[in-house]
Amino acid sequence: MNALDLDRLDWDKGDGLLPAVIQDAGDGAILMLGYMSRESLERTLSEGQVVFYSRSRRTLWRKGETSGNVLDLVDLAADCDSDTLRVRVRPCGPTCHLGTRTCFGDQDDSQLPGFLGVLENVIRERLGSSPSDSYVASLARKGRQRIAQKVGEEGVEFALASAAGEREGQLDEAADLLFHLMVALNDQSLSLSDVIARLETRHRS
Repeated sequence: MNALDLDRLDWDKGDGLLPAVIQDAGDGAILMLGYMSRESLERTLSEGQVVFYSRSRRTLWRKGETSGNVLDLVDLAADCDSDTLRVRVRPCGPTCHLGTRTCFGDQDDSQLPGFLGVLENVIRERLGSSPSDSYVASLARKGRQRIAQKVGEEGVEFALASAAGEREGQLDEAADLLFHLMVALNDQSLSLSDVIARLETRHRS
């Protein structure tokens, strides 16, 4: 975790409080927004679980202290103005008190960050609408076994490129493998986000 100089943070702007954007370290999803005082930040850093300052109760509170859905700290950074915190965590259950994964609701859209999220949404759209000119849709029409076969073929091609030490070949074949893996997962109502969540679970166990 990067060192954070608490004395350089702009505590005055928010009357002693800093907004803290809570982000899932696994897939980058924004889980919630909370506020931290200097004391709650110090406890978060020392104890390894997120502690907020409640503006309504005017007291410290550990997220999940009653539900058990704590937020295990991964790392923490301040923004360029030193008046907002980004807190990356591993959530131990739903973050929202309403039982949803995030305080912004559980949406059907991909939780993957950046281009991977865009790509996953495109794959889902192609599988759902099955346009005639879509490679994904045409592959799906050939059936689950053909999709699985393509994943296997791309895996072998990546392994061969890797064994040969071909940098460009590895990049091309890795891209093909990841793409077809995402198709296979989404064809069976799974996603790369589910794989990431499983890896997170294994990491915590």
